[in-house]
Amino acid sequence: MNNLVSKFKITEKDKFSLKDHDPGYADGFEKSDAREILDKLIKETAWEQAKLYAANRQSVLIIFQAMDAAGKDGAIAHTMSGLNPQGCEVYSFKQPTSEDYERDFLWRHHKAMPERGRIGIHNRSHYEYVLITKVHPELLLKEQLPAINDVKDIPKGFWADRYESIQTFEKHLSETGTVIIKFFLHLSKDEQKKRFLKRIEDSRRNWKFSSGDIAERKCWDDYMDAYEKAIRETSTKNAPWYVVPADKKWFTRIAISTIILETLKGLDLKFPVLDKDEMDKLEEAKKVLTDEGD
Repeated sequence: MNNLVSKFKITEKDKFSLKDHDPGYADGFEKSDAREILDKLIKETAWEQAKLYAANRQSVLIIFQAMDAAGKDGAIAHTMSGLNPQGCEVYSFKQPTSEDYERDFLWRHHKAMPERGRIGIHNRSHYEYVLITKVHPELLLKEQLPAINDVKDIPKGFWADRYESIQTFEKHLSETGTVIIKFFLHLSKDEQKKRFLKRIEDSRRNWKFSSGDIAERKCWDDYMDAYEKAIRETSTKNAPWYVVPADKKWFTRIAISTIILETLKGLDLKFPVLDKDEMDKLEEAKKVLTDEGD
């Protein structure tokens, strides 16, 4: 299972290309075995989460990015299903509000960072500002940035500076105790078409479909270029990207759960050990309770 971590982790950034990653890959796993595998992974992850929560020294930020219908919601629901809700914080970022636009693009994401001891899950993230905003640069005008009054005013080095801001932001988070895992659920265009049609044809899924999804689908190649560039520019040792195949939902969940579990194990988490005074108090409390009898 550990090979899934190295297989999907982006380390050689200069050579990274989405074309080298198969959205339908399943690493030899079978769908019939997925439930048993996931149950085991979730149980182990819950144990690691308990230690993270008890130690209260670090936090974990898990970012999910993907094209529409890639299965972010389902992946979050399944991989987090066995965890203690008290130790999890889930944010689903929609279109920025007027309040968000009055501040820098990282503001609403920084204030949503998980507390120590907790796992924070961001469904979409600050990366939208180098993804949808890059594909639709007219959205930059809403940010009211100095000297940018028209798309043609965007300076040549703007996106490079924004990638650098993200790297600096994530470096700060990492250095102050937040462990970062970033997932791109890599869906094929053909599979997205199948899922869109299911949403249209099944009345129970109509609510998941938006006419805007078709408009965004027409920008598929632009989005792939934007994702590829963002991943290449911002996958670092302390904030790595994992490009996970998303055409087979059951395998996507196995891969995500494995990566999260192995990341937590790598922190070498331990339950806190009480000092002598606290241990003495425990013994005293035990004696009092024991002496009470039945």
